[in-house]
Amino acid sequence: MENNNSSESPVRAKKNIFREYGEAILIAVILALFIRTFVVQAFKIPSGSMKPTLLVGDHILVNKFIYGIKIPFWDITLIPVKKPQHGDVVVFKFPEDPKKDFIKRVIGVAGDTIEIRNKKVYINNKPFKDPYGNYLDPHIIPGEARPRDNLGPVTIPADSLFVMGDNRDHSYDSRFWGFVKLPEVKGKAFIIYWSWDKENTGVRWKRFGLFMR
Repeated sequence: MENNNSSESPVRAKKNIFREYGEAILIAVILALFIRTFVVQAFKIPSGSMKPTLLVGDHILVNKFIYGIKIPFWDITLIPVKKPQHGDVVVFKFPEDPKKDFIKRVIGVAGDTIEIRNKKVYINNKPFKDPYGNYLDPHIIPGEARPRDNLGPVTIPADSLFVMGDNRDHSYDSRFWGFVKLPEVKGKAFIIYWSWDKENTGVRWKRFGLFMR
């Protein structure tokens, strides 16, 4: 009598199915971690320091590849691509607490001399074209009291950035705590993929898909 072993037992079939699902999940997790580490990462905006460009509750995607491939945890750039430019909206480790991520706009790069006179920004002694700067408080604070409206001149050192929030009267930025080191920059914000206003309107449909400028 011929013994037919061509069909698998139910137990073995279940094991194969579990193994396939396990391998698929593992590959998906590895792929997600790779993308998050080297390519794109999602962030949520918790404060109004970048209004009106970014609002509280905006969820953004940050291009982590654009400034080069870095070794995770060591912030060492293996393959440099390009450096942040004037006007880029960047996410970086907050110099006073590296566990926190901040988002601001690049105002000055290495070698630039920054000066602020009565809320007006000057780079290398020339007025800075500042289409995104939002000033709502008409009061001018003397530089001796606080550097919000009057600062410098200060020259940006090598491998550093001077950053400011677009909500200039209500942003804690380079005017107060100094420069951002290039290795601390995580990437460039490029799109809003979700926006939620929990206090008033709920979902902000019109902000979906807005690209950073």
